Amino acid sequence: MLKRAITGSVFVTVLIVCTYLHPISLFGMYLFFVLIGSWEYLNILKSNTKLSPNIALGMFNSAIGFITVTAEPILKMNNEPFLAVLLIGVFATPLIELYNKKEEPFSNICHSLFPVLYVSIPFGLLILANSQAPGYTEKYNAELILGFYFVLWSNDTGAYLSGKAFGKHKLFERISPNKTWQGSIGGGLLAIGVSVLISFIFTTLPIWQWIIIGIIISIFGSMGDLAESLFKRSMGVKDSGKIMPGHGGILDRFDGLLIASPFVFAFLLLVG
Repeated sequence: MLKRAITGSVFVTVLIVCTYLHPISLFGMYLFFVLIGSWEYLNILKSNTKLSPNIALGMFNSAIGFITVTAEPILKMNNEPFLAVLLIGVFATPLIELYNKKEEPFSNICHSLFPVLYVSIPFGLLILANSQAPGYTEKYNAELILGFYFVLWSNDTGAYLSGKAFGKHKLFERISPNKTWQGSIGGGLLAIGVSVLISFIFTTLPIWQWIIIGIIISIFGSMGDLAESLFKRSMGVKDSGKIMPGHGGILDRFDGLLIASPFVFAFLLLVG
C-alpha cells in the first residue's frame, strides 16, 4: 500500500505539473504515454497468443498519429507532412506482412494498426479539444484537460467508495466481478458534483457544458475501464505493464481516458 501510495502521488504530481506548465511538456509526456501504451498492447498480444503484431511499426504509427493530431495546436506546424508519413506507415503495414510468413496475417495487420485508434488518437483529441477552448490562442491554459483529470478521478473514487459501502448488484460480473451498479451511480454523482465545482474555478466553459462533460466521463470512463478489463481477461494478464509499481501500466492508468476523451471531443465539436 505504501509503494502504491508513493507511486500514485508521484504520478499525479508529474501529470498535473506537465499538463499545467507548458504545451511542450504536455506534448512530450503524452507522446511518452502513447509509445509505452502502444508497446504494452502489442507486447501482451505477442507474449500471450500466436499472433505476431509488428511492434516497431505499431509504435511508430501510433506516435505519428498522435503528432499528426497535435502538430498544429502544440508544435505550431502544418500537420500535412505528418499525415503523409502516417498514411505511408499505415498502408505499409499489410505490405510488410506479405513477407513475414506468420500465422494469422490479417489479425497481425489489424492489431499492429489498432494502437493508433485506441491509444494515440484519444490522447491527441484531448489536447485538440483543449486547444479549441475559448482564450487558448491568446495564452496557453490547460483548464479542460485538468478538469477532465479531476472529473475522471472523482468518478473512480466515488465508484470505489460507493461500491464498498453500498455495492450489492453486479454491474458486469462477466468482465469485472467487483464493480456494482451502486458504485457506478455513486461515481457518476460525485463526477457531476465535481464538474459543477470545476465550472466555478475553470471558467473557459459554461457550467452546463461541464455538467455534460461530467456525465460523459462518468459513463464512458467506466466503460473504458471495462473494455480494458475485457482485453486483459482475454489475454490472461492482470496488468498491462509494470512501469508504475502497484498501479500496473499506462493502459491501466488511462483506460477511462482512452474511451471518454473522444466522446468529450465529439460533444465539444457539436456545441462549438
